[in-house]
Amino acid sequence: MKRSEINYIIKNAIKFFNKMNFKLPPFAFFSIDDWLKIKNNAKEIFDLNLGWDITDFGKGDFYKTGLLLFTIRNGILNSKDYPKPYAEKIMIVEEEQVTPMHFHWNKVEDIINRGGGNLIIKLYNSTKDEDLDKSDITVIIDGIKRFIKSGDEVVLTPGESISLPSYLYHKFYGQKGNGKVLVGEVSMVNDDNTDNRFYEDIGRFPKVEEDVDPEYLLCNDYKKFLNL
Repeated sequence: MKRSEINYIIKNAIKFFNKMNFKLPPFAFFSIDDWLKIKNNAKEIFDLNLGWDITDFGKGDFYKTGLLLFTIRNGILNSKDYPKPYAEKIMIVEEEQVTPMHFHWNKVEDIINRGGGNLIIKLYNSTKDEDLDKSDITVIIDGIKRFIKSGDEVVLTPGESISLPSYLYHKFYGQKGNGKVLVGEVSMVNDDNTDNRFYEDIGRFPKVEEDVDPEYLLCNDYKKFLNL
């Protein structure tokens, strides 16, 4: 992805967050100079990959296959320094913008439609060898048990949420014609380096072409631009 595209995506995301009256923490708006002033006291942000996270999953077409996330809080399993056993993210999912099929070996998460359009989630159980299973699925949607067929799609309207256990394959996208979706995630601690099992062979973080200067740093930019 080009840095100019990333800058543009974040600017639009901030407008949408404001429209939805969702307030980000102050560090969401830090310039590089701001980061350099406080970097010695911001180790938790850097170590836990808090902040902006944009990916095209290596496909090269963000609005077709991609996701914007902002990690608000996180921890590390069995860590004395970061003992939080939970994480929280806010995401923006565009109409028909797909986050590819995947599951997590460890993380259990709730996906919440916080507003905007409708979120479509396609589900499969996984087999022992991590293929797509044909068995029926039991999920919990806002405390109510639901039984669905393998590969069926669940529609989450604003305010609805679904609990996703580990090893449950899922992909999601915004329903066409209803606008972009503000999506929350509340989960066990998040580790995007070791706990994502994508069904396809794809990349989690984008390769960035630095065609312009960054206006906001991504969580995977900190080391590069702040000399950590």
